[in-house]
Amino acid sequence: MILPAVAGVIGWPVAHSKSPRIHRFWLEKLGIDGDYSRFPVAPERLADFVRAMPAMGLRGVNVTVPHKVAVLDLLDDIDDTARSVGAANTLKVFPDGRIGGANTDIDGIFTACRDLGIAGREVILLGSGGAARAALGAAVSLQAGWVTIVARNVDAGVALLREAGQPGTVLPFGGPLPPSPEARLLFNATSLGMTGQPPLDFPLDGLPGDCTVFDAVYVPLATPLLQAAAARGLATIDGLTMLIGQAAIAFEIFFGQQPPRQHDDELRGLLTR
Repeated sequence: MILPAVAGVIGWPVAHSKSPRIHRFWLEKLGIDGDYSRFPVAPERLADFVRAMPAMGLRGVNVTVPHKVAVLDLLDDIDDTARSVGAANTLKVFPDGRIGGANTDIDGIFTACRDLGIAGREVILLGSGGAARAALGAAVSLQAGWVTIVARNVDAGVALLREAGQPGTVLPFGGPLPPSPEARLLFNATSLGMTGQPPLDFPLDGLPGDCTVFDAVYVPLATPLLQAAAARGLATIDGLTMLIGQAAIAFEIFFGQQPPRQHDDELRGLLTR
C-alpha cells in the first residue's frame, strides 16, 4: 500500500501560516495524493516533535518562528544552506529515519532581490533571528557593500556580521538612526507588524528614493511598513513573494516534483482572499 505524502509547518504560534494553502494548491494542481498541515509546537516540545517525525509518517516540515535556530541542534544532517545561514526552515525525513535540515528562505529572498542592484550598496536588516540570518546570507551573496542590522539583541547582530564576514554595523531598536543615503534595501526580518504582534515603528525618512522595502510579514499582506514605504514612493516587496519562493523549493524536497509556478497569479489571489 502506498501511503499519502504528508508534510507540514511547525511554529509557535503557527495558526497564521499560509503554507498549507500553498502546498495544497500545488498538490491539487499536480494530482499528488498528499497533504500539508500546521503543527503548533511549543519551544519546550521541539525536540519531542522532531524525534517523532519518522513515526508520524511525515516527509518533512517547514520551520517558522521561533524554532529556526534551535532546531539545528536536533538534526542528523545539516546542508550547506542551513550551515552557512545558521538556521534551518526546512526539515526532511530520510528513508532511514534521519532528519536533515536546509534553508530555503535564503533562496526566496535572493530570487526576489537579485535584480535590485544591491552590489556595493547598503542593506538594512531589522532583526537578528532566523529570517535575518537568511536575509544576511542573501545580502552577502548579492555583494552588499555594507549591512546595518537594527536589533533588540545587539550582541546577536554583531555575531551575525562576524560569522558572515560582512562589513557593517549594529544599532539598537529605538535608538537614533543615521541617514542611509546608500541604502538599496530595507528588510524587516522580525514579526513586528504581524497581526497579533506589536507594531513596527521604523522611520523611513532617511532612505533614498531608490531604496526597496521588503517585509517578510505577510499577515497582513499590506503591512504598515509597506504602506508607509509606498506613501513615500518607495518600491515594496511583500511577504508572499518570499513565502512562495521558499515554499517552491521546500515542495520539491517534500514531494519530489517542482511546483507549477505558472499558476502563481492564481495562488496569490487565493492567499489574499
